[in-house]
Amino acid sequence: MDLNTVVEMRDARSRDIWRPGDAWLGGGTYLFSEPQPHIRRLVDLSRMGWEPIRLTSAGDLEIAATCTIAELSRFAQGADWAAAPLVEQCCRAFLASWKIWNMATVGGNLCNGLPAGPMISLTAALDGVCELQSQSGSKREVPVADFVVGAGVKVLEPGELLRSITVPARALARRTAFRQASLYGLGRSGALLVGTRDPIDGELALTVTASTIRPIQLRFALPPNAAAVHEALDYGIRPDEYYDDIHGLPEWRRHMTFRFAEEIRRELLQEDGR
Repeated sequence: MDLNTVVEMRDARSRDIWRPGDAWLGGGTYLFSEPQPHIRRLVDLSRMGWEPIRLTSAGDLEIAATCTIAELSRFAQGADWAAAPLVEQCCRAFLASWKIWNMATVGGNLCNGLPAGPMISLTAALDGVCELQSQSGSKREVPVADFVVGAGVKVLEPGELLRSITVPARALARRTAFRQASLYGLGRSGALLVGTRDPIDGELALTVTASTIRPIQLRFALPPNAAAVHEALDYGIRPDEYYDDIHGLPEWRRHMTFRFAEEIRRELLQEDGR
């Protein structure tokens, strides 16, 4: 897609005043997929030189916003964390070509804020924290689960940049369960749920995405039975929080959410004989 309203491209390494009509350019797979009539200038992040992905000395996983899906997938394939399989499952939920995998970025997926964004699903389920940087250079941290507040709606201020996402070491040690549904064989996710089980205190966490307009997390300090999970979903998700578009009606999304939640509960509590 030619963006014929864009009149300038700027390297993000050279600081300048943020203007109305500016947009950050990461991989560009979304920006160049459809008209963007409000954009006048692109601020290119590709030469920032950020290390795509690394483990910190504390064992946390730090993912640069410019890390591509292909880089994330390759890194996790050699990992021995219990949660490593979830990375590939969420990467595959893109249902995208290798060309997209090598250009699309983790940060771009979060900043689009779409309900079906699988990098939102992944990082929210693993208690990821976004590092945001303002035009003045000041930084703040926001949990991924609170970063997206509606369909395409984020907490980003004008000109604010998503620098990285950090997943804590303890989250990487969790057992995970993944469920995803689409109306079509190669369609966008209509429901994507991730369950995790903490190996230390046994907490079970359920993260609902794709079926809802924002990530919704439910936590159970004690192993829940089916009725407890059903009740938590019933009270934890308002009817107007189920997404409604061509990829699925709210009623279907709600049905799949309840069904997957129970499947995940059984899978993660299998060791307890529940």
